[in-house]
Amino acid sequence: MKIAVLTDIHANFVALQAVNAHIEAWGPDHVFMAGDLVNRGPRPAECLQFVQEKIHTSGWQWVRGNHEDYVISQARQDAPHCGPHFEVHKASYWTYQQLGCDVSALKSMPFQQSLFDPAGDEVRIVHASMRGLRDGIYPETSDSALAAKICSNTSGLQDAPPAVFCVGHTHRPLVRRLNSTLVVNAGSAGLPFDGDTRPTYAQLTFQMGKWQAEIVRVDYDLQAAEHDFYTSGYLPDAGPLVEARSQLYNWSIRYQDRAWRGEIRMEDSVREFRENE
Repeated sequence: MKIAVLTDIHANFVALQAVNAHIEAWGPDHVFMAGDLVNRGPRPAECLQFVQEKIHTSGWQWVRGNHEDYVISQARQDAPHCGPHFEVHKASYWTYQQLGCDVSALKSMPFQQSLFDPAGDEVRIVHASMRGLRDGIYPETSDSALAAKICSNTSGLQDAPPAVFCVGHTHRPLVRRLNSTLVVNAGSAGLPFDGDTRPTYAQLTFQMGKWQAEIVRVDYDLQAAEHDFYTSGYLPDAGPLVEARSQLYNWSIRYQDRAWRGEIRMEDSVREFRENE
């Protein structure tokens, strides 16, 4: 049995196509898209349509990520369309518009997918962890914290640990074993944050009664992806894409409070942040 898991595409259609080609050449039995398909990138409609077609024609399965929730929130009747709160979440509103203001497909995405291997053991896929869509697993996560992220769900109940627990969210890939569970973070198929700009996905293989995992790097046309950021109408900054690191934390320290108070526009804060980096 072979399983491919890709995650955190973030509307990078060029990367998605390259990763898909690699997956098709490998020939897995199952493919899972583990959330954050859209938002924070330039071509959300194309990515959504592509994965929907894969679901219908090739049996792909998906789960929801926190960025799907951000876009869904734009459909609420009380969602602001001006002011500081809107400015901070303007990218999600742009994505919402690119999807034709239709979030029905995003709402249909489940929190979790599972299948069972020939030995009867569970392979479980969620976006971040069992504790929620934003409670992620990092290389530095301790064993005790990791155990809670695998087995403690959002209701505070304990689930039995699966044989394989596969996630994304942090954009930092890892393969690690905790007791009887093989823990895999598939990284990011569209926006890596570990210093390597090549998209990643996870190859899971069941052989001789055991699961093994490998993180695969895929070469792709980074310049074409960067071009999409600047020509699509998305926010004019491809820094995280070409630098393969998250800039959100440092931005939030310097600008988030000012943005919430309406003292600086989102575009101006990004421009100023990039100029001073």
